[in-house]
Amino acid sequence: MENISEVTEFILVGLTDAPELQIPLFMIFTLIYLIALFGNLGMIMLILLDSRLHTPMYFFLCNLSLVDCVYASAITPKVMEGFLTGSKTISLNGCAAQMFFFVAFIAIESLILASMAYDRHAAVCKPLHYTTIMTSTTCILIVTCCYMCGILQSSVHVALAFCLSFCHSNVINHFFCDIPPLLDISCSDTHTNEITLLVLATLDVVFTLLVILNTYLLIFIAILRMRSAEAQRKAFSTCASHLITVSIFFGSLIFMYLQPSSNHSMDTDKIASVFYTMVIPMLNPVVYSLRNKEVKNAFKKVVEKLMSSFHLVD
Repeated sequence: MENISEVTEFILVGLTDAPELQIPLFMIFTLIYLIALFGNLGMIMLILLDSRLHTPMYFFLCNLSLVDCVYASAITPKVMEGFLTGSKTISLNGCAAQMFFFVAFIAIESLILASMAYDRHAAVCKPLHYTTIMTSTTCILIVTCCYMCGILQSSVHVALAFCLSFCHSNVINHFFCDIPPLLDISCSDTHTNEITLLVLATLDVVFTLLVILNTYLLIFIAILRMRSAEAQRKAFSTCASHLITVSIFFGSLIFMYLQPSSNHSMDTDKIASVFYTMVIPMLNPVVYSLRNKEVKNAFKKVVEKLMSSFHLVD
């Protein structure tokens, strides 16, 4: 394969060229990013500061929030810059770094979602053995494997992508350096890249979806056996919230990656990409945490301490 010496930077087409939409979209995406950033960082701080939240479930939530912060920060600030300044260029190294962090942490997030489903399965279906199943060592090992798999998968994609030649064009029809639009502008043979993308994305999505669906099937069976209607309602509510976010996350990934490149419409893909790059990191603190009674209590406790330290309450 040829080297990429033909280009030193890429031009990102972005979401829209309409001048009247630049400032409104900048304001919208800035708001989304700030909510995602402060929501997830706040969740991490709550979990670290409150000893009652030092459990396996919140350990996974803490890592999920960290992942959301990283991959949202890899994409959204550059999009905001484009809306505000009109700058659409990104350096070769910047493009490679953006792709690496995005692909790595999107894969890590899918694996952590599967880990969270497994944790809930152990808590609901095997409550008496939960503490022996989900030990601290087990949780650390699971999360470490998630990070290693994501980084390895991303390294393969980035290495293959940036060994291609881009002699025909450096204009990427997307708002960030994603794999499919980058392959579209290459004048090299991208067959290996497309097969690798399809295989790794399929393995990643199929594996995590199988884990999630299997564990939730067992959870639903266990819930139906509960005698308390209130306990059933609470458990179903928690599962529904999780499954809604999982459906949006995996639905957009499947739509984006698990189809032949000939069927891709980049304009449609951009809309799908907005969901898993910007909207989902914003929703996760709400769906997984802010609806949780323990997190609400921890938040109230922190607010009360802050107000007390500033003598705002007696």
